[in-house]
Amino acid sequence: MGLMRSLRVKLIFTFLATSITGILLAFMVVRQSNERAFADLLQEQRQAEFVQRALFYYQNTGSWVGFSQAFRSQETQPATQPAAQPLTQPVPGQLALPQPLFALADADGRIVLPAPPYNPNTNAPEDALTKGIPLYLDGVLIGTVLPVDQLLPRRTEEDAYVKQVNRALLWGAVAATAVAIFLAVIMARTLTRPLQELSAASRAMAQGSLEQQVPVRTQDELGELATTFNQMSSALALANQQRRQMTADIAHDLRTPLTVLSGYLEAMEDGTLSPTSARLGLMHQEVQALQRLVEDLRTLSLADAGKLTLQKELINPADLLAQVQASYAYQAAQQEVDLQVQAPVNLPATAVDPTRMRQVLGNLVSNALRYTPAGGVVTLAAASVRKAPPVAEHQPSLANDGLQITITDTGSGIPATDLPYIFDRFYRGDKSRQEGEGESGLGLAIVKSLVTAHGGAITAVSPPHPGATGTRFTITLPLA
Repeated sequence: MGLMRSLRVKLIFTFLATSITGILLAFMVVRQSNERAFADLLQEQRQAEFVQRALFYYQNTGSWVGFSQAFRSQETQPATQPAAQPLTQPVPGQLALPQPLFALADADGRIVLPAPPYNPNTNAPEDALTKGIPLYLDGVLIGTVLPVDQLLPRRTEEDAYVKQVNRALLWGAVAATAVAIFLAVIMARTLTRPLQELSAASRAMAQGSLEQQVPVRTQDELGELATTFNQMSSALALANQQRRQMTADIAHDLRTPLTVLSGYLEAMEDGTLSPTSARLGLMHQEVQALQRLVEDLRTLSLADAGKLTLQKELINPADLLAQVQASYAYQAAQQEVDLQVQAPVNLPATAVDPTRMRQVLGNLVSNALRYTPAGGVVTLAAASVRKAPPVAEHQPSLANDGLQITITDTGSGIPATDLPYIFDRFYRGDKSRQEGEGESGLGLAIVKSLVTAHGGAITAVSPPHPGATGTRFTITLPLA
């Protein structure tokens, strides 16, 4: 819980820092932009006023003589007094200006209204005249207005307007910050809630409760993490259940022969039973059952650890199937089952461990014979598997890439409810029948492990096609 709180606080501060930084930058940029735009607007207004006053003066006097004195006298008067000279109409709310905002040159370029850096009775530079604002009266150039570098003062109402705009921006920034705080808390809680649920479920799993499921609230990375966690939890719970079941099955399979051996040995030791050859033979069978179980478990453990050693060599698939057929021909004849082999002799050789592969096929044939009634057929078949054809016409055709071996019977088949679990360890579809025949439930699990160790795959279908009975196992192996 402390970790979740710490992460939530970190996320809140991260969101707040990002949001407030963006708000402050936006506030500063907008404020500066407004100040600049307002200053430009004031500059245009003052310039228009100055031009109007200058034109009005020249139109009334016919020259620029006395313009400087008249302009300064007008500027220093209070806004409520009328102008002492007929320079222009009074401007309401006008303030006194210590220095003119513009200089004025006559038609010859001589300064008639000085303002820094232009001195009185001097000629203005040509570049300044070029950049200035020409004044025309009846189409005749009468002078040039020259802007100067001077801080533009504001009138009272203008300054009040700027303050009002800045105040509105400030309140907007405060409101945006409050919204950012609210959203930061909500987003941090939303992001940490799935993590908090995963943390709680992980602690429950650490305490032994493996079956944990967390809600998948989103479709993003957190949702994918929750889905993966649920799958992992289900897999761990299933594996734990299978482990417990396997332990119970191993104990059961060990207990039966050990009970028989213990009973016979105690009876012989007490003199109740004499050690006849029949009784010793029965005891020997139980010992062999124990040896098979231990060997099967050892094979599975080596396969799981990736340490199963394979002695591979190139063999002809048809020869391999013929050897398996010969090994089970007598048993098939005794059960009146036809054991067939269907494999072309020109099949490409494949690299396998012959002993292990005969063990795989032997387990499958033994199962097929066990569930195939008299008069039935068990078929061992092999064929090549080709890769997909080339995509483009100029590409060469691809060679064979696999060998497919099938074991098909006409027996009773495997129920659909049992089919997904037949390769699980100690799984018994027909428990009473298999336990009576001494089956441990490891045969198909060993088959799958050995096929996988060869780089192959095995599948089972029952029935093999609609309207038929029986089972078909298909083994796919890579070619040499």
